[in-house]
Amino acid sequence: MATTTTPPAAPKLNRLGLPQADYRGSKTTLCAGCGHNAISERIVDACFEMGVDPVHFLKLSGIGCSSKTPAYFVGRSFGFNSVHGRMPSVATGAVLANRSMHALGVSGDGDTASIGLGQFIHLMRRNLRLVYIIEDNGVYGLTKGQFSATADIGSVQKSGVVNEMPPLDTCSLAILSGATFVARSFSGDKKQLLTILKAALAHNGTVMIDVISPCVTFNDHEGSTKSYKYVLDHEEALQEVSFVPYYEDIAIDYDPGTTADVEMHDGSHLRLRKLAHDFDPSNAQQALKVLGEAHTSGEVLTGVFYIDTKKPNFVQQLDLVDEPLAFLPLDQVRPPRSVLDEVMASLA
Repeated sequence: MATTTTPPAAPKLNRLGLPQADYRGSKTTLCAGCGHNAISERIVDACFEMGVDPVHFLKLSGIGCSSKTPAYFVGRSFGFNSVHGRMPSVATGAVLANRSMHALGVSGDGDTASIGLGQFIHLMRRNLRLVYIIEDNGVYGLTKGQFSATADIGSVQKSGVVNEMPPLDTCSLAILSGATFVARSFSGDKKQLLTILKAALAHNGTVMIDVISPCVTFNDHEGSTKSYKYVLDHEEALQEVSFVPYYEDIAIDYDPGTTADVEMHDGSHLRLRKLAHDFDPSNAQQALKVLGEAHTSGEVLTGVFYIDTKKPNFVQQLDLVDEPLAFLPLDQVRPPRSVLDEVMASLA
């Protein structure tokens, strides 16, 4: 008897005509259940849905479990794994050399809040066009789970050691330092994290997203404030977040009295439906206030805390030419010898 076979369904393509497989990377070598893997999956989804061109995408990192993750997404892109805490300076050089690249950096709480803190602050104040993700688990997972600078005071190590040092709040620090898009999410909140990442890719400045990402090996137990259970029990969303890319019609209907609508640089719309707070995401002081209140009450506040779409990015502040510097001929980027002679003569 003749049998018929159903051909496999054609893969879904994005607006560039690319399948989602083009946005995947190597197979992960992190622990099973690690929150970092969920973040990599959301980056894949966001880049695919936003139609990011992989060959114009640059991914950067420092050192730590988090900094291994760029190998797991957008495999056809460019990447650079820098030394500990020094990813911001490498990113700055790369974006200044080629402003046409879409840059995304992944760091950890140790890489950012300890050895890389100085670089982090200067990156935030420059407003370089970069999505900076902190995969925050409160411990140094690669070196057996010592507390990092974002671990909450009173948090208990797997060995029973109690953290006696107060934490740094990277979101508050980013706002105070001048970042123009600051948010926090949870690796287990697929919808919220994906929406924030898509909005981040549309932003024309520095985006800082602190993602609570429990370490299943060293910090997912009773007494940890970065465990899955603690975050699920204490997460308090600031808003319902939705995003409409510039290439889609605005079909979402919200009550204007409870919604903040932010038009992004590319014409996309970030919509923040207020929940428990009468919150204005353009007010930095109010953002710092709610972050402080959440810290005092032990809540893990998530959402978009602050956004400023008016501030020029670092390339615009420097008034660079439109043509990427990396593509200019040598005689346009290197002053002739006569200029050096003039300088030397002026110093004589």
